[in-house]
Amino acid sequence: MQRLSGLDASFLYLETRSQLMHVIGILEIDPSTVPGGYTFTKLRDELERRIAGMPAFRRKLDNSLLNIDHPVWIEDDDFDIQRHVHRVAVPAPGGEAEMADLCGHLAGQTLDRGKPLWELWVIEGMADGKVAAMLRIHHAGVDGVTSAELLAQMCTLTPEAPDLDPDRVQETAGGSSRTTMAVTGAVNYLIQRPIALARLIPDTVRVPIGWLQRSRADTAMPAPFQAPRTRFNAPISPHRSIALTQLSLDDIKRVKNRFGVKINDVVLAMTGGALRSYLIEHDELPEQPLVGMVPVSVHGADESALVTGGTNKVTGMFTLLPTDLADPVERVETAAELARKSKAHHADIDANMLRAWAQFAPGTTMATMMKVYGDKRLSLRHPPIFNALISNVAGPDFPMYFLGARVTAVYPLGPIFHGLGLNITVFSADGHLNVGILSCTDQAPDVWAIARAFDEELKQLLEACD
Repeated sequence: MQRLSGLDASFLYLETRSQLMHVIGILEIDPSTVPGGYTFTKLRDELERRIAGMPAFRRKLDNSLLNIDHPVWIEDDDFDIQRHVHRVAVPAPGGEAEMADLCGHLAGQTLDRGKPLWELWVIEGMADGKVAAMLRIHHAGVDGVTSAELLAQMCTLTPEAPDLDPDRVQETAGGSSRTTMAVTGAVNYLIQRPIALARLIPDTVRVPIGWLQRSRADTAMPAPFQAPRTRFNAPISPHRSIALTQLSLDDIKRVKNRFGVKINDVVLAMTGGALRSYLIEHDELPEQPLVGMVPVSVHGADESALVTGGTNKVTGMFTLLPTDLADPVERVETAAELARKSKAHHADIDANMLRAWAQFAPGTTMATMMKVYGDKRLSLRHPPIFNALISNVAGPDFPMYFLGARVTAVYPLGPIFHGLGLNITVFSADGHLNVGILSCTDQAPDVWAIARAFDEELKQLLEACD
């Protein structure tokens, strides 16, 4: 039995029928490399074999009315691969747009909390002979880094099936004990939390004071609730729009080297340019720059005395996006300057503070408040916290094989929220920068226009390099 951290559990409490808290990975694979030939049954059987050495895929939630703390993970003794791996055909003509539409429909479905919180959809019938694999995992069990690690466990450097790690095969989340769950939960809630709160408050009070001082010196990152309103800052429905594009990593590096910035700066500049183009097309571009929230991993950072463990080890950094600038080169240079300012400010804040406060998340109360927030459309009653969530995850720069099939693209997709309906995630792998864009269909039915704008942004930057 393994108790969820407050931040992990918060993704359960935040979930409603419209606000779905799972992360998605869409893999395009070449089935011709599978040893002995590809069949769906063979792929599913190989995944079942590997899951024996992947304990995160075998655990499920457990809770009790007597448990006043967060839920726990336990081993699913009735695990059945057929409840998690499904087969479907893409509609004709079987292009990437049809595949993305199908994935958008699947992305709007809830995961069954009575079994391990993941599923894999194998999508066949694509016009180019490839197969797509859509993996959905609840955010309570993964963040950007851990999802990349799980992907690495499902992929190999060669098509041949690997041997399983015997230590991982023996690893288990354990069984359920209602007594232990209730007693340890009461100790955490009634004894450890008050002590943690007394330690946390002084550090937290210093954050707004430091923010104000930095604002006066113009060295602060944007504060929450100061972003201009866009079509993405509205209540969301369960309907999802997905768009994908793949860029050359060598081209991105060429831009990076030419202007003396980082890859993430180029990504932020292209994001700002793409959103500028999209909003101009709709005659909705605000004069004020948009605000992006960039998740920052704290894996490997020193654990705070206030919080340890958990899967989600992230915090968030706010940065302005240069949507107010028409020149693409100026956008790159400005994005780099704005990101440096935000990083310097973010480094002054305890990386574990978000996780520490999340320990106090009240499950039932938080879930009820989130439902009311969505039903009453309260996201329209206050300024947007930010405009878009932008995540950049580095993957392996070499070929990968997913269950024997060569991976030709990996598109990550994160969740969206009421009032925060745009998520752009990029994943670099094998010489490509894969851009996954997810929004609510009610807000952006033409989300492919943003993907095309990314292609145009890179084209303009390459021309500027010449």
